[in-house]
Amino acid sequence: MDERYDPKKIEPYWQSEWERADLYRTREAPGRPKFYVLEMFPYPSGNGLSVGHLHNYVPCDVIGRYKRMTGFNVLHAMGWDAFGLPAENEALLRGAHPTETVPRYAANFKRQLTISGCAYDWSREINSSSPEYYRWTQWFFLMLLRRGLAYRATGSQWWCDKCRTILANEQVVNGCCWRHTDNPVTKKDLEQWYIKITGYADRLLEDLDGIDWPEPIKLMQRNWIGRSEGAELAFPITGHPKKEVRFFTTRPDTVFGVSFMVLAPEHPLVAQITSGAQRAAVERYASEARRQSEIERMSTVKEKTGVFTGAYAHNVFTKKDIPIWIADYVLMGYGTGAIMAAPGEDQRDFEFAIKYGLEIPRVTAPADGSRPPADRAFPEHGIAINSGFLDGKKTADALRAVCDFAERNGIGKPTVSYRMRDWLISRQRYWGCPIPIVYCKNECGIVPVPEDQLPVRLPPMKDYQPSGTGRSPLANVPEFVNTTCPKCGGPAERETDTLDGFACSSWYFLRFASPHEARAPFDRAAVDYWLPVDLYVGGAEHAVMHLLYARMWTKVMFDAELISFQEPFPVLRNQGVVWAADGQRMSKSKGNVVTPDAMIEKYGADALRLWELFMGPFDEDTKWNESGVAATERFIVRVWSWVRRYVEAGYPQGAPSEQTIHRAHKTLRAVTVQIEQMRFNTALAAMMEHLNYVARLEPTALDRFVVESFVLMLAPMAPYVSEELWRALGHSDSVHLATWPVFDPALAHEDTVTVVVQVNGKVRERLQVAAGTSEDEVKALALSSDAVKKHLGDKTPRKFIFIKDKMLSVVV
Repeated sequence: MDERYDPKKIEPYWQSEWERADLYRTREAPGRPKFYVLEMFPYPSGNGLSVGHLHNYVPCDVIGRYKRMTGFNVLHAMGWDAFGLPAENEALLRGAHPTETVPRYAANFKRQLTISGCAYDWSREINSSSPEYYRWTQWFFLMLLRRGLAYRATGSQWWCDKCRTILANEQVVNGCCWRHTDNPVTKKDLEQWYIKITGYADRLLEDLDGIDWPEPIKLMQRNWIGRSEGAELAFPITGHPKKEVRFFTTRPDTVFGVSFMVLAPEHPLVAQITSGAQRAAVERYASEARRQSEIERMSTVKEKTGVFTGAYAHNVFTKKDIPIWIADYVLMGYGTGAIMAAPGEDQRDFEFAIKYGLEIPRVTAPADGSRPPADRAFPEHGIAINSGFLDGKKTADALRAVCDFAERNGIGKPTVSYRMRDWLISRQRYWGCPIPIVYCKNECGIVPVPEDQLPVRLPPMKDYQPSGTGRSPLANVPEFVNTTCPKCGGPAERETDTLDGFACSSWYFLRFASPHEARAPFDRAAVDYWLPVDLYVGGAEHAVMHLLYARMWTKVMFDAELISFQEPFPVLRNQGVVWAADGQRMSKSKGNVVTPDAMIEKYGADALRLWELFMGPFDEDTKWNESGVAATERFIVRVWSWVRRYVEAGYPQGAPSEQTIHRAHKTLRAVTVQIEQMRFNTALAAMMEHLNYVARLEPTALDRFVVESFVLMLAPMAPYVSEELWRALGHSDSVHLATWPVFDPALAHEDTVTVVVQVNGKVRERLQVAAGTSEDEVKALALSSDAVKKHLGDKTPRKFIFIKDKMLSVVV
């Protein structure tokens, strides 16, 4: 061994050796279990990775290497989500073409991941903008069309002036485009393609209970789907024969308290029923409402406003005419775009009625017989009062009675409503997957492109800037647009919109199982072996976009009998955000980006990897601190010096003390458990503590197990130096093909253990307790902890998950 640790010498050497040996090619050795670890599909849209990106990639690499050493066949591949707005916007910003920038950025990402020691099987690399890939994205679109899950409709949609394209609801964040967070969106009426994700709403909701995801992500999906049970009812409009207001309500028991109706400003009835005296005020208000985002319109802190239309609806229960208003807090996309207002039982309606001097009937009283409060609404369940045939009924009974009455009299029915709308998948941009549809100029109408003519190739375009007219730049390429109808052979035009980039990422995880399959999107046998993904890792920002879409597409494929599973990612983990040292997001414009290249040049890849793992819990946000990389480099130097002393002493098979053996097995157990739990920082802390002890010992007080088990534990985290040390210890095979050491439970036993306490998936406390402490005792200690109390606040725990001697998870 060299006396001095020199990463600039070690790391390039071992990287070339691994490539020469094709060390990380995916293998399917008989008799071994499989493990598929995958990071979310990255956009090759920047000028390179930052150290923040590695907080995702390095931990996944550790898991993949560890699983390989513990006897698994491991699939860990990488590819590029290369189609869509991020890649096109980046190319426009650089004054270049996506066909130039995407390959350049992807090559740079690959180089950075490689020098960072990430063990990807690059023979499985995929790119969503290659015809070999998007041929099958188009194939999936046609499958959705055949199954009645893709359709074309005209609607008022979100429009980003900077992107010059339509956005899905999920891509509007706080009233702004998800790619341009300082740019408020507006509305534009266009004919678009949609995916009927609402047809899978119940399954998407119910199946959340069976997957191991962070609770906040599940909650975001539940809230986005927004399932509500109630009734759809109809009130006729006075003075407008055959016109009625249909509305959805979760509280049909309060119909006798409905004193006014509210329509969304965009509701088609508004133009038909507004009186002449009110028309100017209504049109002015509706125009202002269209400029607001749904988030703004639904805000609970925003003052409620509205305008009277001059029209009245007839409450068929009270036999009274009630005024019809419009208000921006009612959304056309939720329910029917109309609500009944029962201000005595709904606080929002109560505040609206107070502001505009509307009647506030009281139709629900507390179950204890007391009066409802006079200064606010009473939204709780209770006993019906002032409600005709409902009087005296409990809320649940009154709900059923109204639904029965409505069905008997043909004015409504029980129903379920969802907040989630269908997925708008059209984009008026160039750089995307062409939609495989033609429009026949004869009688055939909308015609799918035959599968044997796929892919519909994206034509080369020099000037691909979005026009802002509502049409894709592809509309300006006559040789692309003009074609023949596949049915009748007559003249036809191609669809010029492209698919939302999220279409490409809704199935990419399947392609990695057989990336070179040319006859189908994937080889069924390969997918049956490797899928579903065993560990999926990425950011929480995709909770209601990519994750929801991929789950829906997977269920469609299951229904089509293409695959045998219904959830693509049974286990999901979110990494925390690495903020710049100044507390802001890393950004070139702010000048605070730290690149892996700079850190590797200065300290080596292994030191950078160790700091990525050690800087804090994997799933929590943290600030970048370069001094941490210097510290982990010093740790590596100490390991190097310790192993070198042992090697130079001739690898003595000494006589370690009982304490040394106990510490070695205890550390091995801790590291094994903590890597499995993705608690990489505590795994490294255990190794550092162990090194502090063994580094003081003479080589004759060590043996091969003590030394080699340490190197093997270090191998997934610091692959380069571990390979060098393993070779110095006399091994000819790679350390990454070695077997993970096994601890002896009897020798690793200790009287006290650390029980991690999580609140909603975040570690909030670590309790030192006697081994074997019961769940009730751990609960009591946790709930009395100040750290846990702080994060519980006034919330009541909904569920506890207890793993003896290891973890207590509190869900609120």
